[in-house]
Amino acid sequence: AKAVRYGTTRGDVLSLEVVQGAPSKNGARERTLSALRAVAGDEGVCVGAALREQHGRDESVHRCRPPDVVVFPRCVEEVSALAKICHHHRLPIIPFGTGTGLEGGVGALKGGVCFSLRKMDQVLDLHQEDFDVTVEPGVTRKGLNSYLRDTGLWFPVDPGADASLCGMAATSASGTNAVRYGTMRENVLNLEVVLADGTVFCTAGRGRRPRKTSAGYNLTNLFVGSEGTLGLLTKATLRLYGLPESTVSAVCSFRSVQAAVDSTVQVLQAGVPIARIEFLDDVMIDACNRFNSLSYPIMPTLFLEFHGSSRSLEEQVTITEEITRENSGSDFSWAEDEETRAQLWKARHDAWYAALALRPGCKAYSTDVCVPLSCLPQIIVETKQDLITNNLTGPIAGHVGDGNFHCIMVLNPEDPEEVKRVHEFTERLARRALAMDGTCTGEHGVGLGKRALLREELGPLAMEVMQGLKATLDPKNLMNPGKVL
Repeated sequence: AKAVRYGTTRGDVLSLEVVQGAPSKNGARERTLSALRAVAGDEGVCVGAALREQHGRDESVHRCRPPDVVVFPRCVEEVSALAKICHHHRLPIIPFGTGTGLEGGVGALKGGVCFSLRKMDQVLDLHQEDFDVTVEPGVTRKGLNSYLRDTGLWFPVDPGADASLCGMAATSASGTNAVRYGTMRENVLNLEVVLADGTVFCTAGRGRRPRKTSAGYNLTNLFVGSEGTLGLLTKATLRLYGLPESTVSAVCSFRSVQAAVDSTVQVLQAGVPIARIEFLDDVMIDACNRFNSLSYPIMPTLFLEFHGSSRSLEEQVTITEEITRENSGSDFSWAEDEETRAQLWKARHDAWYAALALRPGCKAYSTDVCVPLSCLPQIIVETKQDLITNNLTGPIAGHVGDGNFHCIMVLNPEDPEEVKRVHEFTERLARRALAMDGTCTGEHGVGLGKRALLREELGPLAMEVMQGLKATLDPKNLMNPGKVL
């Protein structure tokens, strides 16, 4: 039988649809599907077009690339057995969590088998006294915090979407709380990983969960941010935190972008342990007002949140208010009770949908750069001017406390000239960040769209090291081929 081969950097990858013009085509396909069904059961293997398309796209602007088949393993043993079948038949393996990614990371560029891990949704081990928990890949961040509701603990990494926790680890996600609690890189203690050949191992040793270690290479953080290109994450051991005694949120408006971002930098320089400090420009605030029926002044605005004891909150708030007043900020609008705070942060988390509502029928693309804090005022001011000069709709929202911000580009994908201008803008923005010693992606990942920028960011030698690691762990290039590298 003649196989249609896809050129890759390391070995050829075959699809379930590869055998062409030969009587054995259907037989080979059915034998492969039978092998998958023998592991996952008939209900755990799907070839229906609708479900395949659902698993061939995320929330990004990249077009749908459906896999040939979707499997739904129920345990790590099934993941391992299914991976061995794929390895034997040289079928690409694409991990799928909740599909909330923003860089096309779940598209099956070369066909193959999508591993949907949603049925593995158990919280396995909670150690309240040690502030850690182990979860399966189908557990989402909201699901975990619901499970923890009566323990006095929580998991604070909050990218906005109710993403799966292993998916968040795979993309090195962060979000609004990262300025105080860190990103996934700081909060993953151990990972169970299934490699492309079905081998199962734990990055920090089976069952290990110390708060720190200096034993060997940091394999855990090798897989955090690997975007499914090195292995399937089937367990994650995570740090937990005590719920703060008190929480207060506030909103403050400024006359200019420069004043708002200057305030952010000065609050952090003053050592205020602020939990969240989010920036929305005037366009974004206007969109949020319309979408959520709010009445904030249409000006550059900071959303802030303070965690701690009553005494410590008083000190944090006093210092922050002094700094914002010195930068001509407005008086704080306070939100102390849980319902009001939830409404305030819902407005922030709805920024994506609020931006889309500015131009009904259009699509959105979220940029994602991060720079050193001292460069924040300059890059946001320059970016704002770039948007105005090129007549683009791109409200700005960002986790400015850690130097990360987004332009939510709203565009008509049927207008080639506008698509071209948006593409050119996003390239300029990323290179502006690189020129300021920053990164082309602070939290969304590389996926499909930023592979060339990654090469510019890391340089040829670092890319060679990454490619060498990929070749060692996945010599047939089966794990999510075409992404990152």
